Amino acid sequence: MLIYMETKINTPQYLVDHFLIAMPRLDDANFTQSVTYICEHNTEGAMGVTINRPSDVLLQDILEQIQITANRPEIGHQTIYHGGPVQTDRGFILHSKTDQKWDASLEVTDDIQLTSSKDILKAIANDEGPEQFLITLGYAGWGEGQLEQEIANNFWLSCPADSKIIFNTPIEKRWESAASLLGIDLQLLSNDAGHA
Repeated sequence: MLIYMETKINTPQYLVDHFLIAMPRLDDANFTQSVTYICEHNTEGAMGVTINRPSDVLLQDILEQIQITANRPEIGHQTIYHGGPVQTDRGFILHSKTDQKWDASLEVTDDIQLTSSKDILKAIANDEGPEQFLITLGYAGWGEGQLEQEIANNFWLSCPADSKIIFNTPIEKRWESAASLLGIDLQLLSNDAGHA
């Protein structure tokens, strides 16, 4: 209980540029052992993309669908992630900020953007895209007050995000690495953590 209370006390009102780290007790098929990067959060709700749930889809599959040819075959071997259960037929690219302007882009921080337009995929295919990127199908969304209630119910830990975990940490280590930012070893928490 003490761990959760400390986390909750330090939680800012809005969690933009934060990780949502699934607690071990969260058994929702979409979010078990997940790390979600929050891109937008306000009085109307929140949205983010899950960064550690790889799919069976590769970038080459998406490029073929939208009739874009990569200038090098290895570009197409990029893993596509399950970003969340909302709009799973739509692609979202979480990436390091560039000077280039994209057709549909949200500036999350001074360093990170979320883009959902085809032009960035053309740039990536031509080796002209952002230096670091992660592509998801779908996103995670919460209505007004829903995320706050789930945090109060002890489904999630939250902490300021670290781009090294998004772009450089092996997929299978992102859940535990994100929790370690809070000094927490998730393997030591039982499924009933926070309920004394």
